[in-house]
Amino acid sequence: MTVWVLGDQLNLEAAPLQHDDHVLMIEAHGFGERMAYHPQKLALVFAAMRHFRDELRARGFDVTYLTAETFAEGLDQFYDAAPGTDLVTMNQPSHGAGERLRELVESRGGSLTLVENDLFLTTPAEFDAWAGDSDTYRQEHWYRHVRRKTGILMDGDEPAGGEWNYDDQNRETPPDDWTPPEAPRFTPDETTQEVIEFVRERYLDAWGSVDDFVWPVTRDDARQALDHFVETRLTEFGPYQDAMVDGEWALSHSLLSAAINLGLLTPHEVVDAVEDAYWDGDAPLNSVEGFVRQVVGWREFMRHVYRRSMPELAEANQLDQTESLPAAYWTGETDMRCLSEAVGHVYDHGYAHHIERLMVLSNFALVYGVDPQEVNRWFHIGFVDAYHWVTTPNVVGMGSFATDVLSSKPYASSGNYVNKMSDYCSSCPYAVSKTTGENACPFNALYWDFLKENEELLRGTGRMGLMYSHVDRKDDEEWDAIRSRAAEIRRMGEEGTL
Repeated sequence: MTVWVLGDQLNLEAAPLQHDDHVLMIEAHGFGERMAYHPQKLALVFAAMRHFRDELRARGFDVTYLTAETFAEGLDQFYDAAPGTDLVTMNQPSHGAGERLRELVESRGGSLTLVENDLFLTTPAEFDAWAGDSDTYRQEHWYRHVRRKTGILMDGDEPAGGEWNYDDQNRETPPDDWTPPEAPRFTPDETTQEVIEFVRERYLDAWGSVDDFVWPVTRDDARQALDHFVETRLTEFGPYQDAMVDGEWALSHSLLSAAINLGLLTPHEVVDAVEDAYWDGDAPLNSVEGFVRQVVGWREFMRHVYRRSMPELAEANQLDQTESLPAAYWTGETDMRCLSEAVGHVYDHGYAHHIERLMVLSNFALVYGVDPQEVNRWFHIGFVDAYHWVTTPNVVGMGSFATDVLSSKPYASSGNYVNKMSDYCSSCPYAVSKTTGENACPFNALYWDFLKENEELLRGTGRMGLMYSHVDRKDDEEWDAIRSRAAEIRRMGEEGTL
């Protein structure tokens, strides 16, 4: 039996590696041309795979490492040299991926055993037992269930500190004189630099810059990144986790999601490290709970909702949105300070934090009316931590409200939210206080137009009553001005003059 280690399973403690020291790895290059994937994403995956190969060999594993255009071609090479070999791999979280790999192997005369993916905190069986036959899911209920079951941040039968949720302490904006801690940087070694040059030369259509590559690509680097977060960034992570600051792409965020999704870190160890900091008195509870919620709550929850809701989730569009992404999502050229900053962060780093993702990038696409699948593709292309199982529930389900499978209301807002949580509006040529008129914030007219356009579905939806009471106060003249401004914004978005 040979263990097929895939590019998102780079963990020495993975179950299959405990039973066999023969390993197959295939670095397939062709997928990087199916979409204009961010070059840092491509470099991260290939560099991490090569370093893991070297680590395995240093530990005595017999590693067959193949480069090919596709998995199919790589398997042809492998089975030409080792006909009939039986393979085992952990099942991938992306829909149908495991079965597609099994078909490729069996068509070449081998067999592929798919085993439980142990790079998550919870199993499909555990979620299915909790969810039963339901086809709608709420994260808060799942989050509390997992904490009770695992004992994470629990004081006996009660949540640590007496509350499950400390969001009310985690919505602050930093003072003007605050400077975030410097983000960790991992200088590319020779192996990584070779990969970066390969990506730069091979993927000429890739969207984004590979010049400032600082991501951890080894287990040791990932552990250093975790230690840096706990020791340097965790304390201020909580209160400022929803904030956006001009010129700052990382703030106090952990920047660990890419390493976790590759397997370089496990959710167990990052949660343990953060929880230990609380119990040892080294980090405040609101910061620790906020981070634990992201991993124990959202990451696990999204994986299972995706699994149970596919393939319908990928095609969902309950609002019948059909617009194309504004040109600014590709160029970053827009007078909208918030959108320019968020797109710029993705272009330069392959990363933007969760509020930029949800309340700027997704929110603007939502009120603009963009096709959810087009938004999903953009996120899948642009982020170093993006996989289909990650982006689809977050973007299609949560950000685009294309289905109510995991949210009872859309995460739509006017420019007021951005103004509250950032310092962008003060330096933006658009006036956040205006809904209509030449320099009115584009968010505002689009937001009210969105509510009016989708009134039949949204009125009466959970927590939307207050917004529709404001809708009811607007007269025909105001609605005409709003619709005119919204149409103008969409024309500007299409023309690249936003």
